Amino acid sequence: MLRLMKMLTANTTYSVDALAERLDTSRRTIYRYIETFREAGFVIKKSGNYIRLDKESPHFKDISQLVHFTEEEAVILKRAIESIDDTNLLKQNLKRKLYTVYDNKVLADTIVRGSNTANVHSLIEAMEQKQQVILHDYRSSHGGVVRDRRVEPFAFTTNYVQVWCFDTESLSCKLFKLARISSVEILSEPWVYSDRHEKAFIDIFRMNGKVRKRVKLELRMLSHNLLLEEYPLAEQHLTQIGEERWLLDTEIADYAGVARFVVGLMDNVRIVDSPELESYIADYVARNWPKVADGQSKK
Repeated sequence: MLRLMKMLTANTTYSVDALAERLDTSRRTIYRYIETFREAGFVIKKSGNYIRLDKESPHFKDISQLVHFTEEEAVILKRAIESIDDTNLLKQNLKRKLYTVYDNKVLADTIVRGSNTANVHSLIEAMEQKQQVILHDYRSSHGGVVRDRRVEPFAFTTNYVQVWCFDTESLSCKLFKLARISSVEILSEPWVYSDRHEKAFIDIFRMNGKVRKRVKLELRMLSHNLLLEEYPLAEQHLTQIGEERWLLDTEIADYAGVARFVVGLMDNVRIVDSPELESYIADYVARNWPKVADGQSKK
């Protein structure tokens, strides 16, 4: 049946007689297999004696999802493909294949390797059944506290590294990193707070929150290159404003992410018309490097 499927989707078209001959079987068997494909949801097209399996069939989309790129990976691959000379005949094929996968952003399931596999599938099951779970021995990034968390999982981030949950203790939606979960226990209790399940905005610096704040940064060559290497999604928010000068104009969910980037490149970044960010960075430096902040204030 797989060999028949391959032939029915090849560039060459075959009649039923030719298919039967090549597969060393009867016309009746070929028709039975084709009917099986049709019952499974594939679209069959017939032109005279020639039969094809339409690649627009929904299952081909499902198969393409087995090869899944995160949004950031897709941006990097797109950039690499665009750098190929236009005379290269493979360029358009590569772009078409990438976009076929890239356009499918939400997966019902995914292939997950490593120690997270069991936890991901437990979370998927809990989402489908709308059940609460316990994230056992969750290692929080705040203070390194390790404890169980009772939550209602309802969505993964696009890269399946984190899961959106409603925390029944704080009564708020939070992101939990799968790498910090020891194990997942599905409870018999159903969701109670489904009306409050809401994914927050995630900015280009991978910070999340409900309130959006606009920031503008003028970047020079070094900071521009490092930004794109570390945060590929920033590319769509960049505009070149001069020779080796770019303006980043974007919305953020939290000042922490952009502040860490700016502090590491202070000589190569200028904050533009964003006084709240300037104030946040001044406080950040004062907390972490008081001697440096004191020296700057004297200057």
